[in-house]
Amino acid sequence: QINFVACQLFALLAAFWFRIYLGPSHASSAVRHAFATLFGIYFAVFCFGWYSIHLFVLVMMNYGIMNMASIPNIHRYSFVVAMGYLTLCHISRIYIFHYGILTTDFSGPLMIITQKITTLACQLHDGIGRQAEELTAEQNRLAVKTRPSLLEYLSYLLNFMSIIAGPCSNYKDYIAFIEGRHVHMKLLEVNWKQKGYDRLPDPSPTGAVMYKLCITLVSLILFLTLTKNFPMAYIIDNEFLDKTPFLSRLGYLYVVTQAAKPKYYFAWTLADAVNNAAGYGFSGVDERGTFRWDLLSNLNIWNIETATSFKMYIENWNIQTAAWLKRVCYDRAPWYPTALTFILSALWHGIYPGYYFTFLTGMLITLAARAIRSNCRHYFLSSVPLKIVYDIVTWVVTQLAVCYTVAPFVMLAVEPTIKFYK
Repeated sequence: QINFVACQLFALLAAFWFRIYLGPSHASSAVRHAFATLFGIYFAVFCFGWYSIHLFVLVMMNYGIMNMASIPNIHRYSFVVAMGYLTLCHISRIYIFHYGILTTDFSGPLMIITQKITTLACQLHDGIGRQAEELTAEQNRLAVKTRPSLLEYLSYLLNFMSIIAGPCSNYKDYIAFIEGRHVHMKLLEVNWKQKGYDRLPDPSPTGAVMYKLCITLVSLILFLTLTKNFPMAYIIDNEFLDKTPFLSRLGYLYVVTQAAKPKYYFAWTLADAVNNAAGYGFSGVDERGTFRWDLLSNLNIWNIETATSFKMYIENWNIQTAAWLKRVCYDRAPWYPTALTFILSALWHGIYPGYYFTFLTGMLITLAARAIRSNCRHYFLSSVPLKIVYDIVTWVVTQLAVCYTVAPFVMLAVEPTIKFYK
């Protein structure tokens, strides 16, 4: 954990330096690729020692697949090899060698690299192996028309901004960032002459980075206080179960679930800030004319805490992973896309039984929430008071449904999960 924080803080400083001194106007794309790759490799070795060899083995195996496999099958082979290797590492790390989950957990970076490998393989398949009319608008926009060089491939997968905590980004966006087209492309979507500008503005990420660092600091403080004082294990304590009324147990479940969130808020927001500090993550201009730096954001805390539907909640939690699941599974599944997407999500997270309880439960909750919304919501839209009542009730139900669903994800094992559900 100390290595993780040290690496991310050093990456933040390196990202500022990278943007100022190795910006597209000061260095060639090859130099930017090389610097990002070498620093990423150094961070991986620093954090995980020889365990980092797993990252490099997976990357090189899939580079071979990308260059040797036929285009119609490139996404299938890449997916099977990447997910297979990740699963074997999950199994060996936990059940065979009994590695400490916190001290040598190299699976986090391996999970991000797996996302990137499969994302690129699918987008390469779309760009070379399919006709434009077969693709959705998003697939068309993200399709990759040529195989990347080795340096581009390594830079995309191993760059120092995302190797430790992600997030996964699209290959075309990353290459545009390295080549200096990333911000320019987004700015061209706006008619600046109508707004009184005689030339394109130059958005700075500094404000966004400072804002996200403030969120990171608050999340760290909450983690060091709330998370330690409200452990999830207490909700299955025998004395607690015997003496606490049912509604109080539900209330405490909400509290301990809230207490489990700050570590995710901390890690994902800091990772987002690192990418922004390097100049990556610009997503355009909103309706108020504000520059947005949320292309790579992994969460929207306000929408999470105020979600009035299960769909709204999961769309704003681990956003980039949800986008990956949609692009490589949901949009391509020949049948039962919702079920297959939740199963893939569980498999990607690991092999702890708690993950499967969570994602299989999440699948059922999602289907139930869809049915209730489509059959009931229209009855509450006729007046403002009714709509307010509906929003309050659905907020309470959504938050409790999330707590019920994610508790096994935190407890991990079968026995405490069954005890909790009972």
